[in-house]
Amino acid sequence: MYNFFKYLLVRPIVRLLFRATLVGAENVPAAGGALLASNHLAAGDTYITPAMLKRQVTFPAKAELFRGDRGLRSVILAWFMRAIKQVPLDRSGGRVSLAGLEPVLDALHDGRLVGIYPEGTRSPDGRLYKGHTGVARMALASGVPVIPVAVADTARVKGLFGIGWVWKPKVIIGKPIDFSRYAGMHDDRAVLRWVTDEVMAAIQELSGQTYIDAYASSVKRGALSQAESDARILARPGLGATPPPLPGA
Repeated sequence: MYNFFKYLLVRPIVRLLFRATLVGAENVPAAGGALLASNHLAAGDTYITPAMLKRQVTFPAKAELFRGDRGLRSVILAWFMRAIKQVPLDRSGGRVSLAGLEPVLDALHDGRLVGIYPEGTRSPDGRLYKGHTGVARMALASGVPVIPVAVADTARVKGLFGIGWVWKPKVIIGKPIDFSRYAGMHDDRAVLRWVTDEVMAAIQELSGQTYIDAYASSVKRGALSQAESDARILARPGLGATPPPLPGA
């Protein structure tokens, strides 16, 4: 089902009609588990990036989408999510725990390519926001590399006859980052924050976005005003932070 939707429906639209471009495809390993960590600008990110890559990409999705307990529509959606081999992410307890990440870790251990948006939500204004530490927790618990990804121009614009369209989106893949020296330290808050900031810094280097040292969700729900978010601009994520000591150091 995944290949059917990708190669017969989505990929032709993205490559031929949207005129999407891909830079750095050689940075995606041909096999083996890895995390694709990307900025998040628009809903189209979730299908444009996978359409441009040769390998199948698995995205963690809210666990409730897999239950199919809210009528026919939810049953169809749950079937579809499983058919295209996406995996559930259990956030019922708030912050994602290692137990809630088990399906994602299983996918990584099985050698799959897992996509994640560390910002947790789409950027409200096109700038890059603080990353949640789930990406670091996944990387350190699984031992897989993190591949930074930057997307641009993935938001819909008005096309012919006013129809919403995506025009010339771009996907840039960076070099894999190896955090194996911190393997097993997935419960150390200082390590999680440092690793996450390093991932976000790599994304920023690819995207050229202005970085805001605050969560995008705080801006979306109005907890942070425009002026307050402007005051949190940093040159890069984790500015001034030093690498945490290695285990046993």
